[in-house]
Amino acid sequence: MTTCEKAPRLRALLAEDIATVLAKDPAASSRAEVLLYPHIHALWTYRVAHRLWRGGHRFTARALSLLARAVSGIEIHPGARIGRRFFVDHGTAVVIGETVRIGDDVMLYHQVTLGSVGWWKDLRRPAGSRRHPVVGDRVIIGTGASVLGPVTVGSDSRVGAHAIVLDDLPPHSRVVAPTCEVLPALDTGAVPEPALNQLAS
Repeated sequence: MTTCEKAPRLRALLAEDIATVLAKDPAASSRAEVLLYPHIHALWTYRVAHRLWRGGHRFTARALSLLARAVSGIEIHPGARIGRRFFVDHGTAVVIGETVRIGDDVMLYHQVTLGSVGWWKDLRRPAGSRRHPVVGDRVIIGTGASVLGPVTVGSDSRVGAHAIVLDDLPPHSRVVAPTCEVLPALDTGAVPEPALNQLAS
C-alpha cells in the first residue's frame, strides 16, 4: 500500500478516535478540546511505537512509550495490541503490559492495571508465552481495577471499580469489589462543644 493510499485510512482512524471520546465523555465539548485529552496523546503515540516495535526498533519504541507516559500519565507497552475505538477516561496511572490484547470498543477508567502476577511466576513460564490479560470487545473496566496474569475477560463484561480479576471471566460477566462497611463512630476524644465554646470566649 502506497503512502497516498494510507493517508485516507490514517485520517479516518484519527477521526474515529476523536469521535469515540466525544461519544463517551460528556465533558468533551469539541474536537479541539479532545486534542488536549491525555488519552489521545497516549493512544496516538502508542500506535507509532507499536509499529516500531513490530518492525524491530524496540529501543525507539520504548523511548516513545516513556515520553507518552511522561506527558499523559498512561503507560502502554508498545508490544500490546489494542483494537479500535479504545478510550481511557482521565487516564492517570493506567498500566497496560506487553502481552495485553484489547478488543474493540473497550473503555478503561483511571488507575486500571492490565498487568502480570509477578516476575517470580513469569520467569517460570515458557519463553514467549502470554503474561498479561486478553480483554474482549465492549468491555468496561472501572477505576482502580486490576486484571492480572494471562486471563481472558470475555466480551461485553463489566469490571467494577477496585475489583481484582485473577481468573477468566466468561462473556457478559459482571464483577464488583466488596463495598465499604459502615462501622460505629470512632471515639476520638474530641473536646465536647460546650468546652470548645468556653475556650473561644
